[in-house]
Amino acid sequence: MPVITIRLAKGRPIETKRALAEAFTKAAADILDVRPEWVTVLIEEYERENWATGGELHADKFGPGSGKAGTGE
Repeated sequence: MPVITIRLAKGRPIETKRALAEAFTKAAADILDVRPEWVTVLIEEYERENWATGGELHADKFGPGSGKAGTGE
């Protein structure tokens, strides 16, 4: 029973998360030769003020809305 954890910056719409869960489930089921019902996908969301890369908070480095669909970032 595969469990896949996806960590994302907070702010994506539920439609995006549905598509992501569906794509990961299908890929895992196909590659691991298991039934899709056996695949669990966990989506963990983090505020940009609680996520840093290279020692700099994403809230400071990228500003509000970074990484969201339609922002061009």
